[in-house]
Amino acid sequence: MAKTLVEAARRMGVTDPRLLAAIAATPRDRFVPPRSVARAERDEPIPIGHGQPTSQPSLVAQMIEALLLTETDVVLEVGTGYGYQTALLAHLADRVYSVERYADLAEHARANLAAMGVANVEVVVGDGTAGLPEHAPFDAVIVSAAAATVPAPLAEQLAEGGRLVIPIASVVADVVTLYAKRRGRLERRRALTPAQFVPLVGKYA
Repeated sequence: MAKTLVEAARRMGVTDPRLLAAIAATPRDRFVPPRSVARAERDEPIPIGHGQPTSQPSLVAQMIEALLLTETDVVLEVGTGYGYQTALLAHLADRVYSVERYADLAEHARANLAAMGVANVEVVVGDGTAGLPEHAPFDAVIVSAAAATVPAPLAEQLAEGGRLVIPIASVVADVVTLYAKRRGRLERRRALTPAQFVPLVGKYA
């Protein structure tokens, strides 16, 4: 199964050997609802409740690769879901703080991550658009829902030199976009790929 998803990521241009190794080491069937285990090896989104999906793995890989994570980075993830992306981030970074709107999804994610022995993650129930100022600054921020613009608190909590990936909503399709913080300002670096995401919900969305 993991080999299939590694190949899917490669087909989408992902080359980071650390990320590919993380995908190989992270069985996706441990991060989907029991009724969807048979679909976990497919490179496709899977519903997880509340109208939310767990994203297509090759898309997740593209977004993570753009963050250029190092082993000392502290990451903020907005949208935990069942914890699959969280687990990949935890393989690559020193610490991951993940914010999930729905308490039951957060609980599933905590259980899934614990079962896989992932210890460098904290899952918080709350408004992801507000970030987690008590743990800022973050070296990287990744958002798994589409917004018209980057929520101001996320830009503020990004460290100087940090990277942020978020789908930016548009009429035709959401555009996954990479930003970087330079001289205290958030700068758009490049568009990664078009995609479809659920809307980002929260005070600063």
